[in-house]
Amino acid sequence: MGLISSMPVLEFLDPTSVVASLRARAKKQVLQELSAEAVRHLPALDEREVFETLLQRERLGSTGIGDGVAIPHGKLARLDRLFGLVARLERPVDFEALDGQPVDIAFLLLAPEGAGADHLKALAQVARILREPGMLERIRGARDSAALYALLTRTTAPQAA
Repeated sequence: MGLISSMPVLEFLDPTSVVASLRARAKKQVLQELSAEAVRHLPALDEREVFETLLQRERLGSTGIGDGVAIPHGKLARLDRLFGLVARLERPVDFEALDGQPVDIAFLLLAPEGAGADHLKALAQVARILREPGMLERIRGARDSAALYALLTRTTAPQAA
C-alpha cells in the first residue's frame, strides 16, 4: 500500500471535463462529440484533427475494452499535457468492443506527441480504476458530473479529517 494508495488519482482529469450525459447514437458520433468536448477545453487543438486521430486509433482495433467501457485515445503534436475527459453516454452504443457489449462509459485520453511512457501509464491507470470492484456501477449510478468527478479522483486511502 504505502504512499501510492494515498496519492490523488487521475490528476489529468479536471472537474469540468466530466460529461454526465453525452448524446450519441453511434461509435463515430461518440468520437465526434468527445472531440468537440476536448476542443472546448483545449482551444489550441483542431476538432477535426482530434477526431481523425481517434478514428485512426479505432481502425487498429476497438478501444472498447469490455463491460460497457471504451478508452478512445491518441497523441497530438500541439498538446502540451495529458488530457482526460470522461463521458457517460445517454444510451449504450455499439463500439465493436472486445466482448461485444455496447458502451455507455467513454474515457477519452489525449497525450502530447512525445509523451512516451506517460501515455501508457495514464491508460493503465484509467483501466485499473475502471476495473475496481463496483466502480462501473457507481459511475452508472452517479447523479451528476460532480459526483462522477469525485468518484474518479478520490484517493484510494480515506483521509483522516
